[in-house]
Amino acid sequence: MGTSEEPALKAPRDLPQSAGDGPSETGPTVLDRSRCQVGGLNQNYISRTGTLYHLQIEDRGPVLDRVSEQEVRRLSAIVYANYGEPNARIIHGRDHDFPDVRTHEHNRFIGQQIQVLAAQSRQIIEDKERRQIGRIKGLLRDYYVSKEEATKRELEEANSAFPFLFSRAWMELKAEKASGAPAPPVTAPEEAPEAESPEEVLYPLDAELRDRVIEIERIIIELGEDVRALKAHGRADDILLQTCRKLVLRAKEGLSGREPSEFTARRLDMTRNSLLTTWKQIKSRLK
Repeated sequence: MGTSEEPALKAPRDLPQSAGDGPSETGPTVLDRSRCQVGGLNQNYISRTGTLYHLQIEDRGPVLDRVSEQEVRRLSAIVYANYGEPNARIIHGRDHDFPDVRTHEHNRFIGQQIQVLAAQSRQIIEDKERRQIGRIKGLLRDYYVSKEEATKRELEEANSAFPFLFSRAWMELKAEKASGAPAPPVTAPEEAPEAESPEEVLYPLDAELRDRVIEIERIIIELGEDVRALKAHGRADDILLQTCRKLVLRAKEGLSGREPSEFTARRLDMTRNSLLTTWKQIKSRLK
């Protein structure tokens, strides 16, 4: 496992005070919004399986969050798998929002958070790989028994998208068979919690569509957290819970990319607006 950086994190734009900076006799200098950005990070990372990833973290500065309708300081993290190869794809995308504080000190804090997010992204890669290897091993066991064409297609897709992970899964299965270790018991899949991020998300390379997908994923997570809080306070009714579950499951299916028709700006906006309307109902009950 190793990393190669290209380039390193840049220093914050800690320039002398200009006419655009507000004077302050009692507190820190308030910066113009154009100076509330620090350099981002672009870093290659080789996982334990030997897959090459690329981490990209961008400081987008003060932006208006469409969900909360508040100004926030936003860092956007994106992880590319099989970087530089024809089958390169984005496997993770997330916006991280911080208070919109326009000072040199906050710029330095944001610079530190970029490094924190880079470390978190590397851990996300390893976690996703472990789950994907487990999934591929399960498919290989199923196909050995059933010889079903649908399972075979899933294996072919996995081999194409994750060649190093497929190889690792195959080697682990051979080692388990040679050692005589019993196969793990097949358990029924648990019902996914509402707050859980979708396991399979197609992040479009188009930046505008990708922003919509990331926003929907965020709403799913935060809506689920508020549903759990509503349950804890005894204010959730069955109709509302069923509505939330149906909307979230439908949104997760849409983000999986199995239906290309789901990935239009119009369809993504419809999904977002449906989730947002229900989320606002939940928030009103929490007040």
